[in-house]
Amino acid sequence: MHEIKCPHCGKTFTIDEVEYASILNQVRDEAFERTLHERLEEANKANETALKLATTEITSNKDAEIARLREQLRSSEELAAAKAVAGLKEEVADKAARIQTLEAEIKGFENQKKLELTEAIHALEKERDGLKNDLEKAELAKRLAEQGLKEKFDAELALHKGEIARLQDFRARLSTKMVGETLEQHCEIEFNRIRATAFPRAYFEKDNDARTGSKGDYIFRDSDEAGNEIVSIMFEMKNESDGTATKKKNEDFLKELDKDRTEKGCEYAVLVSLLEPDSELYNTGIVDVSHRYPKMYVIRPQFFIQMITVLRNASMNALKYKAELAVIKAQNIDITHFEDQLEAFKSAFGKNYDLASRRFQTAIDEIDKSIDHLQKTKEALLGADRNLRLANDKAQDVTIKRLTRGNPTMAAKFAELDEGTAE
Repeated sequence: MHEIKCPHCGKTFTIDEVEYASILNQVRDEAFERTLHERLEEANKANETALKLATTEITSNKDAEIARLREQLRSSEELAAAKAVAGLKEEVADKAARIQTLEAEIKGFENQKKLELTEAIHALEKERDGLKNDLEKAELAKRLAEQGLKEKFDAELALHKGEIARLQDFRARLSTKMVGETLEQHCEIEFNRIRATAFPRAYFEKDNDARTGSKGDYIFRDSDEAGNEIVSIMFEMKNESDGTATKKKNEDFLKELDKDRTEKGCEYAVLVSLLEPDSELYNTGIVDVSHRYPKMYVIRPQFFIQMITVLRNASMNALKYKAELAVIKAQNIDITHFEDQLEAFKSAFGKNYDLASRRFQTAIDEIDKSIDHLQKTKEALLGADRNLRLANDKAQDVTIKRLTRGNPTMAAKFAELDEGTAE
């Protein structure tokens, strides 16, 4: 790079070798032309001056002098011309040498630039080839991965199709009765898995008593250590094969199930059903149909154990109150006001029990939703427990003194008993 200073404004600027050589050639060509022109003008002026002088001398010294001067002028012109030509030749030679030097420098610079450009092109081509190879490798890996996924999917699809075909063939071989028996076996196996730990004193057997003209599928009864029955449930299991022409509905079996529950003396009735598989109502979980038949529920098989547990726990809390009511009924006290107070107590207990029942229903609904709602179920059960405690407190407040208040007949009888005891 070269720095050049402007003679007019004094500003310095930088140019590269090529621009510098171009400017230098321009300056030297112009200077050569200007020098040659100046030398020629000087020669012409010298010739004119010599010519004038010679003319003057020729006029004064006659022809000889004119001849001498002419010869002298010719010699001077030749000498001046020779000198000018020699100087110009020397200058031309210097200029040619400088031009050759600049051309060599320019050629070297061009070669260096070409070499750098060639190297840059080779580097870019190498990088392009590398990227092309990486792209080809990525496309190959993608094709291999897609092929592997497709093969895996095809294998799994073939496996699922085979399993579906096997199940369809199995279901086609089953009669409606066999399908129902398969569901019964499933429920029995599920119960027997936890019988020893969860229901050690429970009775869960098939209903084989058809003396009344009909029978359910299974009867569940559970008792406490004293032999008092905690809860009893009549179960009916219903299913049908996919090829059955006439599809049954859960509603078709509720009436018969309620009849079986009543005849066998069971407190609850539960229909375990796989019918209406597309019904959003029955697929949500435990369905309470007590609005049609008292204490009756419809469930899917996966809620079989949960249903027994919920009903058993609800009956456990009310067992002691049932025992107290049985003791009170066994006393056979025929007193009008006592019966009124007893009815009041039963009404209060019934309200609390109804409230507890609704709480348990809330708990059952919460169980159906998901495990995330167990906290709500817990709160509902705790609310039921509080109401049962209130009922218990009311039962504990029932005393002979309160029962005989405003009842002279009973007061007299208890007074006689007290006197007899004192004697």
